[in-house]
Amino acid sequence: ATMLVAKSSRRRLRRRGATMAASSVRRPWRLGFVVGLATAWTPPNSQFVSRGRPVARPRPETAAPWPAPHGHRRSGGPRRGAATTGDELKAASVKSSKTSDVVVQHATHAADPLTALTTTKTPHAAAAAAPGTPPAPLPAIPTIVGVAPKKQRGARYAAELSEAYKRCGEITKIFSKTFYFGTTFFAEAKRNAVWAIYVWCRRTDDIVDSPLATMLGPERMARDLERWEERLDKIWHDEPTDSLDMALADAKVRYPDLDIAPYKDMIKGMLMDTPGHDLYKARYDTWADLELYCYRVAGTVGLMTLPVLGTAPGCTMAQAREPALSLGVAFQITNILRDVGEDALRGRIYLPLEDLERFGVTEQQIFDGVVDDNYKRLLDFEIDRAMHYYALAETGIAMLAPEARLAVASSLRVYRGILEKILENDYDNFRKRAYVSKLEKFLMLPQAWLDVNRGAATGNSGLGPRLAAKQRQQQQH
Repeated sequence: ATMLVAKSSRRRLRRRGATMAASSVRRPWRLGFVVGLATAWTPPNSQFVSRGRPVARPRPETAAPWPAPHGHRRSGGPRRGAATTGDELKAASVKSSKTSDVVVQHATHAADPLTALTTTKTPHAAAAAAPGTPPAPLPAIPTIVGVAPKKQRGARYAAELSEAYKRCGEITKIFSKTFYFGTTFFAEAKRNAVWAIYVWCRRTDDIVDSPLATMLGPERMARDLERWEERLDKIWHDEPTDSLDMALADAKVRYPDLDIAPYKDMIKGMLMDTPGHDLYKARYDTWADLELYCYRVAGTVGLMTLPVLGTAPGCTMAQAREPALSLGVAFQITNILRDVGEDALRGRIYLPLEDLERFGVTEQQIFDGVVDDNYKRLLDFEIDRAMHYYALAETGIAMLAPEARLAVASSLRVYRGILEKILENDYDNFRKRAYVSKLEKFLMLPQAWLDVNRGAATGNSGLGPRLAAKQRQQQQH
């Protein structure tokens, strides 16, 4: 039913000419997400209504992401929906005996205790608030039914945990089919843990990167991120708030080397996209500034997943760390280059200003969508930078545990293929979407498998004709 709603919504968006705005994804793990699912986290006291009906707004899938990112850059397309009003509110809500808040369980999963809950205000409570009255303190995020305290865990908890991992897999598959496909190469324990990490990243990004977040405003974003970090601390103490948190808490128990630092760094990356916050960056003056952002929103995912993927015999986590970071940064640069036009529609420019000045490209030129020789030289320069990080990332594939190599190598090739598409589109990332088709993705798998098994997953292997020609020209010079 969710997929049918998504397809229908996608058709409506296309008819409205909003396909471009609806697909403005920047963080790799978010490619192709359909939002508004009951299982996706919605900030308390918030709902999204369209014409008085619950809605599920889609985001068409594009190129394939690797765990890198809850890490891409941002996305502005519709992503969350599921509102209940009027008679629907009365039918779907349970009134609290202590407050005027109503805990609403999404109608699509009304009987399921593992479905995420959201909180909204009753109509009479909203009417009672006098004009100019400060908003009431946010209620605590409700603990979902079924997450038992440690001392009470038994067979029921095991069943709920299994269901939680299943839901993480479903969310991953719906929001990013390519990434989900890559995880199918893992053993069950690794696959479940990576799904749990992906979902946490996805939910983190949703706090600041959705129409709903824009409606609530930057102050609410910052407060929600602060509370989200508190929930993260509880996860690390094995005290999950809901079923999706429970999956990550269990992954932390199974993989004790998981470090909380990259998760907190990702939250800082979200704050860099939160207007009004001290960390907010409307523009990036230098590559050093943008590189920090790329690390926080994308490189962190490599560090999150590395303890789960494991390393090859004779390799240490410290050795594999730099390639893992490089992969996330490469993905993020690719996202930025792919989405220059979409970001410009929202008044954002992520390309370093020093690079624009170096090649004689102005901000107004980007807002006007002008593709001239100066702009092409700028993109060539940025593509070369991305290729440098892809090359560093490829050196780390052999350092991973054997069962993890094919998934990472395939994701790298697919994502790098977006750069090939930018060249194929004659550098026009304002009016043409650069993406790798499903057929092209599958055709990349055999070569990736051969390269991984013979240890040749570096160099020009798997490059498209235009990227290969660029590299040959560079080598000649």
